[in-house]
Amino acid sequence: MTLDGAKQWARRLKRDVVALWIAARDPRTPWHAKVLAAAVAAYALSPIDLVPDFIPVLGYLDDLLIVPAGIALAIYLIPPELMAEFRRRAEQSAVRPRSMIAAAIIVCAWLLALATVALWASRRLG
Repeated sequence: MTLDGAKQWARRLKRDVVALWIAARDPRTPWHAKVLAAAVAAYALSPIDLVPDFIPVLGYLDDLLIVPAGIALAIYLIPPELMAEFRRRAEQSAVRPRSMIAAAIIVCAWLLALATVALWASRRLG
């Protein structure tokens, strides 16, 4: 893949994330596709990653594999004519939404993990 090809792929992914955000709010989207589209869009639009990028290998795993796989599955579940409409609307949208709810969930998950490790350590160390 060339650099231009990678840039175009990234632009399509960004457009599709916004399209999934639109799909999750559209009543014509099947419920199972709506749930997955909402989850994928919320995670992709969250300003915080579940696995921070500074963690070697794993930090970029979600960006390079998990998010694109979730996008592909959600798109597969949405009827093609609807997805085409959502993509057109996403291209016309000047606003890139942000998911603060997903960010809050991720922060809570990290705090829960930290509390669990602290509890384990306090019991282990006396």
